[in-house]
Amino acid sequence: MNTSKVSFVGLGVMGFPMAGHLAAAGHEVTVFNRTEAKAQEWARSHPGKVAKSLDDAANGQDIVFMCVGDDKDVVAVASQLMANMKEGAILVDHTTASAEVARNMHSKAKECRLGFIDAPVSGGQAGAENGQLTIMCGGEQEHFARVEPVMACYSRHSQLLGDCGSGQLAKMMNQICIAGIVQGLAEALHFGQQAGLDCEQVINVISKGAAQSWQMENRAHTMLKGEYEFGFAVDWMRKDLAIALNEARRNGSTLALTALVDQYYADVQKLGGNRWDTSSLLTRLNKK
Repeated sequence: MNTSKVSFVGLGVMGFPMAGHLAAAGHEVTVFNRTEAKAQEWARSHPGKVAKSLDDAANGQDIVFMCVGDDKDVVAVASQLMANMKEGAILVDHTTASAEVARNMHSKAKECRLGFIDAPVSGGQAGAENGQLTIMCGGEQEHFARVEPVMACYSRHSQLLGDCGSGQLAKMMNQICIAGIVQGLAEALHFGQQAGLDCEQVINVISKGAAQSWQMENRAHTMLKGEYEFGFAVDWMRKDLAIALNEARRNGSTLALTALVDQYYADVQKLGGNRWDTSSLLTRLNKK
C-alpha cells in the first residue's frame, strides 16, 4: 500500500486507536488533541509526531482526519485546518454531525481547493480498537477513492453513499435503528425478568433466531448483570438523536419511536447515567 502524510485531530476513545492503526500501517502520522497530554500519551506508544497546534497539524499533509465533538466543534476545527492545508489535500471528518454542517464544510473546502469527505463511523470503541469500523461517506468519488485505502487501516467496510452530507444522513439512520433495537431488547429482558425466566438461557435461544441483533449478542448479558460503565455514552446518543430529529423536522419524516426513546434516555440521565452505555435503557424499567 502506498503511504501518505496524514494528521489525525481528536484523540478520544475513537480517534486514539484510529490514529494508531494509521501509524501501524506505515503512514507518516501527526496527531493533535486539544489536551496535549493525550497526544503525548499516543506518541509514547505509536510512531508519529505531535503537532503543537491545529495549524501545525494541517501543514503539508495529504489527508487530515478529524473526530471531534459536535457541529460547533466541526466548524471551528475544520475552518482552521482548511486555512492551513495545502492545495489538493483532503479533509475527512469522522465526527457525527449534521448534514448541513457537512455541506457547508464541503463548500468551504472547494473554495480553498481542497477535498472534503463526511465520514461518520459505526462500531464503537471496540470497532475502533480492532480496526473494524463501518464508515458511511458523503462527497466526491475522486476524493473518496484517495482516502478509502487509507481508512481501510481501521475499517472493515467503507462506502460512498452520495454527495456531501450523505454520510451524516446514513449515520442518522444507523442511530435511529439502534435506538429502537435497544429499547426493544430492554423491554424483552424486563418482561422476562418479571415473568421469572432465566433470561441468560432465553437469550442463548432467541439469539439463534429472527430476534438476533448486534445489540443482543454484545449487550444482553451485560444488561442482565447491570453493567453499563463502558461503551457508547447516553449523552452522545442523545446528541446524535437530536441531530436526527432536527433533520426529520426539516425533511418531513416521522420519527415517533425515536422521539420516545430519546425521552427514555433523558430518564436514564436523571438516574445519573449520562456516561453509561446506551444499553442502560433497562435501568429505567427496573426502577419502576
